Amino acid sequence: MNSPPTSADLLIPGLYIVATPIGNLGDLSPRAAAVLAGVALIAAEDTRVTAKLLAHIGVKAPMTPYHDHNADAVRPGLIARAASEPIALVSDAGTPLISDPGYKLVRDARAAGVTIVTVPGACAAVAALTLAGLPTDRFLFAGFLPAKGGARDAAIDELASVRATLVFYESGPRTAATLAALAARLGDRPAAVAREITKRFEETVDGTLASLAARYADTPPRGEVVIVVGGPLTAAASVAELDALLVAAMARLPLSAAVAEVSAALGLARSAIYARALELRDAPAITAS
Repeated sequence: MNSPPTSADLLIPGLYIVATPIGNLGDLSPRAAAVLAGVALIAAEDTRVTAKLLAHIGVKAPMTPYHDHNADAVRPGLIARAASEPIALVSDAGTPLISDPGYKLVRDARAAGVTIVTVPGACAAVAALTLAGLPTDRFLFAGFLPAKGGARDAAIDELASVRATLVFYESGPRTAATLAALAARLGDRPAAVAREITKRFEETVDGTLASLAARYADTPPRGEVVIVVGGPLTAAASVAELDALLVAAMARLPLSAAVAEVSAALGLARSAIYARALELRDAPAITAS
């Protein structure tokens, strides 16, 4: 078995973007371990968290904090060092730049002519997609929704017509409220909640947004959570089917109630169905000649 390099001399100068495990420390790749052992400095989101990973692989390396609160001040010095030495960037878990401030470091380092090297590995968003059983040919990573209700609802509305599976990060205590808000604004789409991915108590529960919101209302999930939501076309309803259901519903219900009924029946976004309902309502009647 080859031992990882122990000297920065074995790596060319540059910025190394190193993915770390999202739970199970065994998921650190041999290449990532070798790079962490060989760099001159590790820029870490939380040096205490990274120290545990380094201890696990038997590596001692200089570290410096790099996070939202100090990034602007620390960035120029990191770029200057990366021009002549190998420097690694890591987050607490998973792939750097996914829901953290690392992209500015990469952008400015490239502008300064610094070599950028990626060392790929674990990513909670991608791992959750593999567990959810929802379409993966097109997906959109939306990160964390805003905490305040109005801003959260506006963010959800922007995503309502996106024809792709949606992926969100969330904390356990906020999961039920987020699921309920998603159901209210997107319709009762198929979804999955994955938590503690790669850890001992890993769990993935699927269902509809409303059923999942009810499941977690009184017993919030523990640990880090990823919510995966099917896109607006997962019910595979044709335009003809949608129109037929809307016409029948509008014949016996007010417009808003008809839209809500069809949205729930097909698992499609209310915003898209409402737009189509207005078109059908305002279309000129066709009379026989």
